[in-house]
Amino acid sequence: MATDYDAPRKTDDELSEDSLEELKARRVDKGSGAVDEDEIEAAEGFELPGADLSNEELSVRVLPRQADEFTCSTCFLVHHRSQLAKEVGGQPVCKECAA
Repeated sequence: MATDYDAPRKTDDELSEDSLEELKARRVDKGSGAVDEDEIEAAEGFELPGADLSNEELSVRVLPRQADEFTCSTCFLVHHRSQLAKEVGGQPVCKECAA
């Protein structure tokens, strides 16, 4: 933004008057920017491209637990042995659950 250094400078009183006028104008503009729209109606009309997945099937290859893995007794996730924090009552607990 270019600054015109030859233009007359405004006093502090003029600056405060300008800012008050700007604030009043902004307050009026805020009310005009409000949109009354039903969220549910808007969501129903919104469709993602290629979103019809009704005929799709997911195929995931599930591997059995490996010899160097364990199942956490708290979160029931399979972790590598390096994630073993402790055993509680003979049941393994991972580092995330132990923290």
